[in-house]
Amino acid sequence: MIRGGTTKAIPRNVIFTLSRSTISGTPLLYPTPLNPTSLAGGFFFNIRLLSYFTVGNGFSPNRSVSRNINFVGFDEQSRSIVRRFCSEKSESSGWTEEVEYLDESGSVIHSGKGIRSVEPGLDDHVMVGGLKKPFVNASAVAKIVEVVQRWKWGPELETQLDKLQFVPNMVHITQSLKIVKDVDAALSLFRWSKKQPWYLPSDECYVVLFDGLNQGREFVGIQTLFEEMVQDSSSHGDLSLSAYNQVIQYLSKAEKLEVAFCCFKKAQDSGSKIDTQTYNNLMMLFLNKGLPYKAFEIYESMEKTDSLLDGSTYELIIPSLAKSGRLDAAFKLFQQMKERKLRPSFTVFSSLVDSMGKAGRLDTSMKIYMEMQGFGHRPSATMFVSLIDSYAKAGKLDTALRLWDEMKKSGFRPNFGLYTMIIESHAKSGKLEVAMSVFKDMEKAGFLPTPSTYSCLLEMHAGSGQVDSAMKIYNSMTNAGLRPGLSSYISLLTLLANKRLVDVAGKILLEMKAMGYSVDVCASDVLMIYIKDASVDLALKWLRFMGSSGIKTNNFIIRQLFESCMKNGLYDSARPLLETLVHSAGRVDLVLYTSILAHLVRCQDEDKERQLMSILSATKHKAHAFMCGLFTGPEQRKQPVLTFVREFYQGIDYELEEGAARYFVNVLLNYLVLMGQINRARCVWKVAYENKLFPKAIVFDQHIAWSLDVRNLSVGAALIAVVHTLHRFRKRMLYYGVVPRRIKLVTGPTLKIVIAQMLSSVESPFEVSKVVLRAPGDLVMEWFKKPIVQQFLLNEIPSGADILMHKLNVMFPSSAPELRSMSPPKPLMSSKAF
Repeated sequence: MIRGGTTKAIPRNVIFTLSRSTISGTPLLYPTPLNPTSLAGGFFFNIRLLSYFTVGNGFSPNRSVSRNINFVGFDEQSRSIVRRFCSEKSESSGWTEEVEYLDESGSVIHSGKGIRSVEPGLDDHVMVGGLKKPFVNASAVAKIVEVVQRWKWGPELETQLDKLQFVPNMVHITQSLKIVKDVDAALSLFRWSKKQPWYLPSDECYVVLFDGLNQGREFVGIQTLFEEMVQDSSSHGDLSLSAYNQVIQYLSKAEKLEVAFCCFKKAQDSGSKIDTQTYNNLMMLFLNKGLPYKAFEIYESMEKTDSLLDGSTYELIIPSLAKSGRLDAAFKLFQQMKERKLRPSFTVFSSLVDSMGKAGRLDTSMKIYMEMQGFGHRPSATMFVSLIDSYAKAGKLDTALRLWDEMKKSGFRPNFGLYTMIIESHAKSGKLEVAMSVFKDMEKAGFLPTPSTYSCLLEMHAGSGQVDSAMKIYNSMTNAGLRPGLSSYISLLTLLANKRLVDVAGKILLEMKAMGYSVDVCASDVLMIYIKDASVDLALKWLRFMGSSGIKTNNFIIRQLFESCMKNGLYDSARPLLETLVHSAGRVDLVLYTSILAHLVRCQDEDKERQLMSILSATKHKAHAFMCGLFTGPEQRKQPVLTFVREFYQGIDYELEEGAARYFVNVLLNYLVLMGQINRARCVWKVAYENKLFPKAIVFDQHIAWSLDVRNLSVGAALIAVVHTLHRFRKRMLYYGVVPRRIKLVTGPTLKIVIAQMLSSVESPFEVSKVVLRAPGDLVMEWFKKPIVQQFLLNEIPSGADILMHKLNVMFPSSAPELRSMSPPKPLMSSKAF
């Protein structure tokens, strides 16, 4: 029951406050629900609560308070009860009398001057009588949450928030954000708070928002809010590290690489401290994306801060550094990890052992391997394989075998690849016994060796000349149904050719052909081996086998075999080879023709001379027609010898055949001198000199010295050159009166004796030194005036065998093929060989 000029009965569960005000001289009672919530912000009270005021509950219609009582702040149509507070400065700010609150029995529950409310947004308290009472935070938060959940977002929400009957603070906003589950609504509340003058950046507030955005996978929103946080931090001072780290971790775990790294750099630029977990997440992201160098960049920036690497960071970065080749950095961190009493995991040890071994740092790799065992880690099969592979590739096969045995003692069974590697490494290093032993173990273990393993063993045994072992491996390979590779066949055929096992080589070659390989090249290689080995009979036998098997060879090898037959005097076998060469459109060049002519020059057997003439004819080279014309009379040639020779040499392409033409002149002059055809020989020399085949042979140094250099000429060419050149010197000195101080004949040690003997027959003034014949010009002038000298120089060289030709055959430089390599003929040949 309430006393205040009126008395009425009130149920226990409903309490009202009554205030007295005078309107038009009539006092009225205004009931308001007395509830703690109403003190904080205008509690909504539904009109249906008036159902308690029934007759049965002691509330009579005849009472002075009617059922349709008007509540303050509401019209009759709203039918809801809201207490609208007013400030102390308003017109209805005064209280008229003391208000007492009674129960049903009429006892006083509470009495006082009532409650004076505050004006919305101006005060942070309410008046309880004469006391200021602050709003309860829970009530403020509940009111804010109610408004946000009702209006969600937009201008209407901001309008309702502006009408709050109290002044919120950041604690209210943060607690409200924790309750509001709708991210958009929470962001709307947060952005409204940022417009208020009481706003201060709150790290906890950002953390709540970022967590909500992350749960909704709204990473664009996270990035936008992050930008706002950076601006807040720059304008209001640094925030704590939680929000920055939380954003980067969320983005890293979501694999938003570029955005995460961008936020990381901005956090660094803003001076925020990045924690270890954030560094770990970022590095893991970049490593998983295959960007180890970016992860190392983050690691280096981490080193510059006060952050300490934790165990997970070490476990993460050391294997990555090792696998990327930055072994020194990885090993340094490994040492730091142990100094900080952190126990390296097996992954760290394994990555270092593997990377150090592959980089060739075997000592360090073995040291880490032993240290790992000291930490109680047991080597894995993969680690054994890596170590064995590293030592085997480095050629340290003893250590590799020791690890091999240790692996088997540890209970690991070597796999197929490891068997293959051990076998091939030992085979290639020449340790064939060990290789064969492991090979047998491999077969016992049930592994079928690969063709590469067979090939390696076969090639190594073939290379070492072990025919029986190589053939045994070859038969084992074919019996296993494996197809030998081309290199295996080549190695085996080379071995059989070197051992001169022609029949076995033929059998292998036919098997190779049956396997579908092209055997022409391999057969030609075997033939070339016999040619280089000077086994002409075997070469001819192999060539006949090739022909019967339908296997062809090339013209170069036919030519090499032809020259080998010529060298060994097998002219009967040489002619068919030459005919094959000619008929297969093979080019018989001037070099080949000249080499045959050189054999004719040295030949002293009439039957062989006929064979050689027949071979020369079979070449069908234009030089042979020239040779035939050279020895015919002028009536048949219908032109002088000199003109005939000039026409032949004009048809030579000197850009391509200059060396061949020089070679031909040397051999031809040898032949003409031996045949006593001195005038023809002088014509050939004159034309050769005119065509500058020997441009530096004759030198006129004014009145000081005249010289002739014949060191690069054959014997016959040198004799003809000396006679012809001295004849030119005589004409200059006698007809023109030019006398040099001295005349030199540069002969070299080989031709010195022959030329000196020729000139001594006519009492020449030339003195013989080591490599030069020289004489003063005056003495030579007197010598030229003698009739015998004139006859000697104008007519023919004396042909007495006791004077000139007694050693000519022996002293002819060998122009035969034996001094030439087995390579294709070069266009320019060394003239010192003539």
